[in-house]
Amino acid sequence: MQDFIMVTGMVISQIPIGEYDRRVCILTKERGKISAFAKGARRPGNRFMAATNPFSFGQFKLYEGRNSYTVAEANISQYFEELRKDYIGAYYGMYFLEVADYYTRENNDEREMLKLVYQSMRALLHPSFSHEFVRCVFEIKAVAVNGEFPGAPEGTVWEESTIYALEFIAASTVEKLYTFTVKDKVFSELKQIAKRYRKRFMDKEFKSLEILRTLE
Repeated sequence: MQDFIMVTGMVISQIPIGEYDRRVCILTKERGKISAFAKGARRPGNRFMAATNPFSFGQFKLYEGRNSYTVAEANISQYFEELRKDYIGAYYGMYFLEVADYYTRENNDEREMLKLVYQSMRALLHPSFSHEFVRCVFEIKAVAVNGEFPGAPEGTVWEESTIYALEFIAASTVEKLYTFTVKDKVFSELKQIAKRYRKRFMDKEFKSLEILRTLE
């Protein structure tokens, strides 16, 4: 008798295994970050080929083995195909996935991070927001979601509007996060703050971020 579980989540990475299989990392609502094998996912025409690509969001039926999970079914509701076609936007999205992978753990409650990644992907596709703005908001909110938000960095006199925007990002629900815009001066200061947060709280070099620096 096989034990199956249903999870809702997003594929944040995948690596090839053997000749035709994949191992995927899925950020889930129910069990945090988990790894699962998708048998035959690299075989042309396989039903798991698209479903196991990064950005794929939906429901996954998993067989729970003694030491690992195996994908039994996948019902993908959002592939973020438009983002995949946007060369630079796709790297921003991959950066968000790398940050999520850095912060999340198995069996932790990672619902807020999953929502943040999902809403940030949607914001990358919204014509009202620049990719850079979405990244700035995402970085600040990721720190807050992880419980590390320190407020405005000391030693610099920030615009009052910058402090207001910073506190809004930290306190807002993820669903309402991308509902504002800022003037250039405030945006510039928010980018400075996000950069300081990244250096302080994300002790890692992200591959997609390095690529973005060469593209912009």
